[in-house]
Amino acid sequence: MRAFVFPGQGAQTIGMGKDLADAHPAAAEVFGRVDEALGEKLSALIWEGDIAELTLTANAQPALMATSMAAMAALEAEGVTVEAAAFVAGHSLGEYSALCAAGALSLEDTAKLLRLRGQAMQAAVPVGEGAMAAILGLSLEQVREVAGKAAEGEVCQAANDNDPAQVVISGAKAAVERAAALAKEAGAKRALMLPVSAPFHCALMQPAADAMQAALADAHIDAPKVPVVANVIAEATQDPEAIRRLLVEQVTGAVRWRESVAWMAAQGVTEAWEIGAGKALSGMIKRIDKSVACVAVNTAADAAKAAAALKGE
Repeated sequence: MRAFVFPGQGAQTIGMGKDLADAHPAAAEVFGRVDEALGEKLSALIWEGDIAELTLTANAQPALMATSMAAMAALEAEGVTVEAAAFVAGHSLGEYSALCAAGALSLEDTAKLLRLRGQAMQAAVPVGEGAMAAILGLSLEQVREVAGKAAEGEVCQAANDNDPAQVVISGAKAAVERAAALAKEAGAKRALMLPVSAPFHCALMQPAADAMQAALADAHIDAPKVPVVANVIAEATQDPEAIRRLLVEQVTGAVRWRESVAWMAAQGVTEAWEIGAGKALSGMIKRIDKSVACVAVNTAADAAKAAAALKGE
């Protein structure tokens, strides 16, 4: 049994998806449709632009989704549809890619929602007032305890439970810095301040959650063809109204990736295909459950190889 998983922010690179678009007209069409939906040549930024501009949240979110959907188009050209997966899941913005891949959201609506999501997240907290830090080597419970001590009346909370060795905290800059120091005292191997433009997945994102609630209220959401494992509940749903609600909750809620992968493994998933840019999720999955084999589908050659392996089963 396999799952298709879709990366989140941090996976972006200049040139991602170009190989897919060159090899498959259907993949090129994905980038063209996203460009048209946004009214700009996002593809030019992705393939030839400046990494600092691509990394801006409002650009990175639709760009990573477009790359994932181009990889899905390449797989489909090789004869592999989303129904080859028992579940789909994505890390933060990757959940939108998962929903698009499973047919719950149209490509155009997904691009527009992610552009709005990125803009709203960036606008929610003035630059410099929020921060995020990766805590390595402490459990989720230990990180929550540290964050609680460090808060001192400010927002500081566990934002991404990525794998057994990494929990990311988010909140007010001073509180996150205090938490990073306390984490080291508590025995963390490392506490790294992250180069992000806003404190994602914490209570400070409430203005962005409000913006997404308004946008998602009008969005057309179909039942996905395969169950989508939602970040905030770490289990699967196919109910469009639950998906609408969970996408709003996701903006301020924690990304429960470790639990999501463990849940899929408990359902019998033994293989995860990381579809889109990079291999960050594969690394996390291996640290969560070594029995789950990981396959990266970043390029046309990857898509062909994965499809051939599937047909050979």
